[in-house]
Amino acid sequence: MEYILHLLILIGIYTMLSQSLSLSVGYGGMISLAHAGFYGIAAYTSALLSINYQLTYLVTLLASMLFCGLFAIIISTISMRTVDSYFIICTLGIQVIFFTILYNWVPVTGGGDGIPGIPNISIFGINIESRLTFFVLTLICSALIYYILKRLIMSSFGRTLRALKEDEIYAQSIGKNVHISKVIAFTISAMLASIPGTLYAHYISFIDPSSFTLNESIFIFSIVIISGTKNLQGCILASCILVLLPEGLRFIGIPSALAANIRQIIYGSMLVFMMFFRCYNLKLNYIKNK
Repeated sequence: MEYILHLLILIGIYTMLSQSLSLSVGYGGMISLAHAGFYGIAAYTSALLSINYQLTYLVTLLASMLFCGLFAIIISTISMRTVDSYFIICTLGIQVIFFTILYNWVPVTGGGDGIPGIPNISIFGINIESRLTFFVLTLICSALIYYILKRLIMSSFGRTLRALKEDEIYAQSIGKNVHISKVIAFTISAMLASIPGTLYAHYISFIDPSSFTLNESIFIFSIVIISGTKNLQGCILASCILVLLPEGLRFIGIPSALAANIRQIIYGSMLVFMMFFRCYNLKLNYIKNK
C-alpha cells in the first residue's frame, strides 16, 4: 500500500507540472524547456526557508510562488524578443543556467550533496506525516490547479491566449497586447509549477540538482505532448503512463540498463504516434471545412 501511495503521489506531482506547462504550451504557444528550473527553484526555496528560518509551509509556498513569478517575468520579458525555435533555445539555456547555479552555489544549495532533513508539512497545526495524508494533500493541490486553469481558460484572458496562438497578427490588430498576454501566461505557468515543487521537497525530505535537470523538463514536456497540449484531463492519463512505465518494466524483470533503452524507445514511439494522430485529425478537419 505504501508503494502504491508513493506512485500515486508522483503521478499527482507530474500531473500538476504538466497541467501548468500546458497553459504555456497549449494556450500561449510558448514551448518552454525551463519548467524543471521553476520546479527546482520552488523546491529549494521552500526547503531553505523551512530549515533555516523554521517558516510554516504556507509561508514557504507563497515565497516560492513569488520567486518563480519574479524569475518568470524576467525570463519571459527577455525571451519574448525571439520567436519560434529561438524561444525554445532560450528556455533551454535558462534551464542549463538554473541547474548550474543549483550545482555550484554550494554555500546555499549544498551543491551535489543537496539539502537533507527537510521537515514535514504542517498546515494549520495538522502534520502531514504519513503517505496517505500526503496523497490527500497532493490530490487537493491537483484539483486546485485544475480548477484554476479551467477557470482561466474559460475566461476572457483564456480566449485571448487561444486567439494569440491561432493568429498573433490578427489578435494584435484587434487591440490585444501580445507581449503582455504571453508574459502573464508564462508567469502563471511558472507560479503553478512551484506548488508541486514545494510538495516534492517536503515529501522526499531531500533534494539535489539531479532532480531538476534538462531531462526532467523534457519528461514534463513529453507528458504534455502525449496528453494533448490543450487537454488538462489527458495530463492525468499521460502522467500515469509515463510514471508507471518504468515500474512495469522493473516488475517484468528486465535488467535496468536494458529497461532504460526500452523506456526511451516507448517514449519516442508514443510521441511519434501522437504527432501522426494530430496531423491526421488536422487533415480531416481541413477537408470537412473545405
